[in-house]
Amino acid sequence: MSEKVKILIVDDDEHIAELVSLYLIREGYETREVYSGDEVLKSFKEFNPQLVLLDLMLPGMDGYEVCRELRRISNVPVIMLTAKGDTFDKVLGLELGADDYVVKPFEPKEMIARVKAVLRRYESKEKPEQSSRVLNFTNLEINMDNYTVIYKGEELNFPPKEFELIYFLAQRPNQVFTRDQLLDKIWGYEYIGDTRTVDVHVKRIREKFDTNEGWSVKTVWGVGYKFEVK
Repeated sequence: MSEKVKILIVDDDEHIAELVSLYLIREGYETREVYSGDEVLKSFKEFNPQLVLLDLMLPGMDGYEVCRELRRISNVPVIMLTAKGDTFDKVLGLELGADDYVVKPFEPKEMIARVKAVLRRYESKEKPEQSSRVLNFTNLEINMDNYTVIYKGEELNFPPKEFELIYFLAQRPNQVFTRDQLLDKIWGYEYIGDTRTVDVHVKRIREKFDTNEGWSVKTVWGVGYKFEVK
C-alpha cells in the first residue's frame, strides 16, 4: 500500500483550515493544520509534506515571508490562499516561488483540482522522458534530471515553475508559443489563471542572465515568447 500524500495547511482561521483538511482527507490525503506563520517551518520539517496550502494573512510571519523561507529550504510546491484578488498579490506570490494561488472564497472542487494538478506536475519530474534531458548552450546548461540550471559555471536558484518554463522553451529553440499555450503546458489545463502569470515568470528568468550570450527568452510582440538562439 502506497503512503498517503501529505499536505500542510496553513491558515489562521481554524474553521477554514479544518474544512480544507476534511475535503483533502476525503480525497485520500494526509493533512496537518498550522495556524501561525511562525509555526510553519518547524511543522514543515517534522511533517515533511509533499505540498503546502499557504494563507497570505497570518499572525507572526505573513504568507509572503513564509513562502520565501520555504523556498530557501525546499522546492515542495506551494499553493497560496488569499482573500485578496488583486493582481499585485498574485504576482508577488508567484515571484516568491508559489506554484499556484486560490482566491477565497473558493469552491472545494476548484481547490481539489488545483491541488491534484500541482501534485501531478511535481511528480512528473520523476518520470523519464524520451527527449533530451540535458540542454547545452553558450555558458548555459539546463538539466532536467536534477532540475538545475548552471550558468557560467555556477548553479542558479530556479523555483520549479521558472525551471519548467525555461526548459520547455529551450527544448524548442526559436519556436514561438502564446501565453495561453505556455499556461497550458507548464501550469496544466486545469490552471485558472491569467497570462500575467507567464509574464512574471519570464521576467524573473531574464533577471538571472546577461543579454549577450547568443540566446535569450525573447518576446514576440502580439504573440508570446520563444527561446531565441542566434
